[in-house]
Amino acid sequence: MLILQTLTVQPLHGYAIAQQIELLSDAVLSVEQGSLYPALERLQKRGWVTSRWGESPTGRRARYYTLTAAGRRQLGDEISDFDRVLLAINRVMRRA
Repeated sequence: MLILQTLTVQPLHGYAIAQQIELLSDAVLSVEQGSLYPALERLQKRGWVTSRWGESPTGRRARYYTLTAAGRRQLGDEISDFDRVLLAINRVMRRA
């Protein structure tokens, strides 16, 4: 869900995705390369992201990932599910 959300703004390479998640979460969330790249591969196989090779701002060759229309729909579904779970947790955690 976080990867898909990050890609709603613009295509990004893997390292930039991890940086953006860390930045937006005020360094609370950290995505390790060992988790990120297999996740991107799964998202690509499901048709939720596409990729193309390009050049990073540092001049290195990098794979840029783009959210697809199917990925946007999936993100919407995941956000709905997340909101439902968050609401349930909030109900359970209320203390009198």
